[in-house]
Amino acid sequence: MANEEKSFQKGSINWYPGHMAKTKRLIKENLKYIDIVYEVVDSRMPKSSKLIDINEYTKDKPRLMIMTKADLCDKKETNKWIKYYENIGYKVILINLENNNVKPILTATEELLKEKKNKNEANGLLNRKARVLIVGAPNVGKSTLINRLAGKKVVNIGNKPGITKNLSWIRVNNKIELLDTPGILWPKLDQTDALNLAALTAIKEETLPLFDIACHILQTLEKYYPNILKERYNLDKLDEDIVISIENIARQRGCLIKGGDIDYNKAISLIIGDVKNGYIKGVTFDRIDKHE
Repeated sequence: MANEEKSFQKGSINWYPGHMAKTKRLIKENLKYIDIVYEVVDSRMPKSSKLIDINEYTKDKPRLMIMTKADLCDKKETNKWIKYYENIGYKVILINLENNNVKPILTATEELLKEKKNKNEANGLLNRKARVLIVGAPNVGKSTLINRLAGKKVVNIGNKPGITKNLSWIRVNNKIELLDTPGILWPKLDQTDALNLAALTAIKEETLPLFDIACHILQTLEKYYPNILKERYNLDKLDEDIVISIENIARQRGCLIKGGDIDYNKAISLIIGDVKNGYIKGVTFDRIDKHE
C-alpha cells in the first residue's frame, strides 16, 4: 500500500476517449437545428462537472443549467454556486429527478424561448416543438432527466459513465424534442476537478487509481464534513498515514480476507461505493470561495 499512497501524491487522472471529440464535432454540425441547450451538472460538483469548453460548440444558444441530484448535495454550498452562475447570466434549476417533478424545467424553457416564439408569431411563422440539445459530463443524470421529461423510459440509465454512445433525437412530449449526447469531458483535466469527477463516478473506474479516489473522498469528508466521517466510518479524523484509517474502516465494515487480514480492494470499493450509491448525502465537493 505504500506505493499506492505515493501514487496519490504524484499520480494524475485524464480520460478523454475519442468519442468525446467526435461528439463535440457532431454537436457543432447539428447546432443549426437547436433552439435551446440544457447543460446538466451534478449539484455535488457544480464546478468540476461543468463543461469548461461548452461555449466553443454551443455558441450563443440560450442555455438552461440543470443541477441534478439535489437530494444528495449540500444545499448551502450548492446554492452559492447557483447564485454565482446566475450572476454571470445563467438560468439555473436545482432538481431532484427522483421525484419526477420536471415542471420547473418546462416553465424555464418556455420563458427562455418566449422572445423567439413571439418573434415567429409576429412574422407569421409557425412555432414548432422546441428542439433541445442536452449536454453534460458523464453520469450527471442526463438519461434520467430525459426519461422524466418523457414520462417513461426512452433511454437506458446506469450509475456509471458511458451508457449513451451516440447522438440521437428523442421526442419526449408535445412541446419538446431532445438531441441526446454522450457524456463529454475535456483534455487535460484539472486534477482536483478530476478527483471530484472520479469520486462521483463521472470517469470510468477501470481507468482510475482507486486508492487515490478513496483517499480523496475521505480527505474531503474530513475537511468539510467531519460529522459524516464520524457517523459513516466512526473516525474523528484521519490518521497521518491514511492507510491506517482505511484499515480501521475495513475492520469495522468486515472488509477482511481469510485469516483476518485486510482486504484493501474491498475497503476501497466500499468507500467509493458509499458515494456512488448515494449512501453519503449532503455533500458538495466544490467550494465557491476557492473559485472566486
